[in-house]
Amino acid sequence: MKTGNLRKLKTQHIDNNVHYALDFAQESIELNPLIGKEISLKFDGVIHCVDTGRQIKKSFGQGYSWESFITRPECDQCIFKPELCHYSVGTCRDPKWGEEHCMKPHIIYIANSSELKVGITRQTQVPTRWMDQGASFALPLFKVKDRYTSGLLEVEIAKKLGDKTNWRKMLKNEISELNLSETRKKVLTDFKDLIKKYEAEVLDEKLYEFNYPVEVYPTKVTTLSFDKTPHISGKLMGIKGQYFIFEHGVLNIRKHQGYQVEIEF
Repeated sequence: MKTGNLRKLKTQHIDNNVHYALDFAQESIELNPLIGKEISLKFDGVIHCVDTGRQIKKSFGQGYSWESFITRPECDQCIFKPELCHYSVGTCRDPKWGEEHCMKPHIIYIANSSELKVGITRQTQVPTRWMDQGASFALPLFKVKDRYTSGLLEVEIAKKLGDKTNWRKMLKNEISELNLSETRKKVLTDFKDLIKKYEAEVLDEKLYEFNYPVEVYPTKVTTLSFDKTPHISGKLMGIKGQYFIFEHGVLNIRKHQGYQVEIEF
C-alpha cells in the first residue's frame, strides 16, 4: 500500500511495444506487470496543484490551481491552438518558458488513433506524444522551426484530414484501416506550396507502430472519476493512452494529476 499524488503516466517504446510506469510516492512503479491483476486506488479528498504543490479544492487543466491555470504559459490557449501564439507581440506569459518549449523545432505528423488525424509535437516529444494519445500508428511528415509555424501548417492540413481523436473508439480499439504512406504522398503533393512557404523540412518516411498492454478492450466505454467514485478498484485489463482500463470502466490518470490516492496491488 502506497500513498502519493498522481502524475501523468511515463512511457517507453520498445520493439513497437508500449511500457508504462507511474512516478508515485518517490518511486517508479512499473505498470505492465500489473495488467490482469486486482488493483485499488482510493482518493482521500486531497488535491495538490502540480505547479505550486499547494493544496487546492478543485483542479483545472489536468492538475493546476485556478491561479496557475490563468498565469502559467503551459496552460495558455496557444498551447492548444499554436496558431494563436502571441510571443512575437510581447504578451507571452513567460518568454523564457516560450523560448525553451515553443521556439524549438516541431514535427507535423499524421496518426491513426481511431481515424486519420494530423497533429504537431515538439521534436523532443517523439514518440511520447503518440503514446499519450493512444495512437496505433504515426508517421512524421516534416519539421519546422517553432510551434507557431507548426500550428499554421496544421490548421491548413486539418481542413482536409481532420485533427481530432475519437477517444472512445481509441479505447475500444476501433481503428480505421489507413495507408499512412499513401496519405503522406498526397499531403506532400497537395500542400507543396505551403511547405515551401513555411520552409518545412520534409522528413524521411518512418512509420511508428504502438502495441499497448491490454488484455481485453471494452465494448462500451464508461468513464470513471474520483470526484464521483473516491474508491476505484478491480482487475486492470489494460492501459492505453493515459487511461487505466478496468472491467467496469476507464480512468484518465492524467486528468487526475495532483489527486492524492492510496494505491494497493
